Amino acid sequence: MTEQDFQELTGKGIVFLDGAMGTNLYRMGMPHGCCTEAWVLKHPEDVERLQRAYVEAGSQIIYAPTFGANRSRLTIFDLGDQVDAMNRKLVEISKRAASGKAWIAGDISPTNMILEENGGDGSREEMFEVYRQQAQALYDAGCDLFAVESMLAVQDAVIAVEAVKSVCSCPVICTLTVRRDGSAYYGGDVFSGGPLAERAGASAYGINCCYGPDGLEQIVSVVAENVHVPVVAKPNAGLPHKDASGQLCYSFTPDQFARHLQGLVSAGARIVGGCCGTTPEYIRKLSEELHTRQK
Repeated sequence: MTEQDFQELTGKGIVFLDGAMGTNLYRMGMPHGCCTEAWVLKHPEDVERLQRAYVEAGSQIIYAPTFGANRSRLTIFDLGDQVDAMNRKLVEISKRAASGKAWIAGDISPTNMILEENGGDGSREEMFEVYRQQAQALYDAGCDLFAVESMLAVQDAVIAVEAVKSVCSCPVICTLTVRRDGSAYYGGDVFSGGPLAERAGASAYGINCCYGPDGLEQIVSVVAENVHVPVVAKPNAGLPHKDASGQLCYSFTPDQFARHLQGLVSAGARIVGGCCGTTPEYIRKLSEELHTRQK
């Protein structure tokens, strides 16, 4: 996918991403504390079925299940030497699910490091190399574009975008996970981070995870005023709680989620989807609601 392809896609109207991966994996039986990517590779049919359902629900871009497939995180599970092989196999699952009907974004998330400038012991050079290695593996695996998501520090996001751009010219969607005031958990804030990510090469910028879609209008609005690229909103399905049977649930129904996302679109979001707690039904309702509104 070229930058021109991406601009043409976003220029046609609202672009729909997919919904959650992690919370759906737990519903499938994935135990807490395991290596998510290794579990996915042991249950490829289940993940392929989930991603195919997202495509059928209206997702135009799906995220490959490569969230933690970087050397820093895989080393925790003694899999640090499997970066290339794991990313390739994980992308293959998404390719089968998409069947040419959706673009595939190589998913890149925070490493297991905190930069020295943010109170940790990780160097910028080391973090860059971790991201570059995964980006190269994802590019070689045939991803159409990249999603740098759930970033907890502006500096980390910028480094990840720069690492991708050192490998290829594919579009990069960059999103931060922030507090209600827009501040990032380990440095910077989503407002000042926008121009920095854009200069690093981000093709779209915004927020993901966070909490529910309610109360995000102001953040989206200010971000939209400070960047020249499409703004992304991929929030959770509200706040988590346990039902009477002990199952983890989220406060927003698909209908409620879709209605609240309308407010984020009005505030300036042009690329939308769901994070924790969302399922293909959330994306279906979101697509139906926003397509109806655009007619």
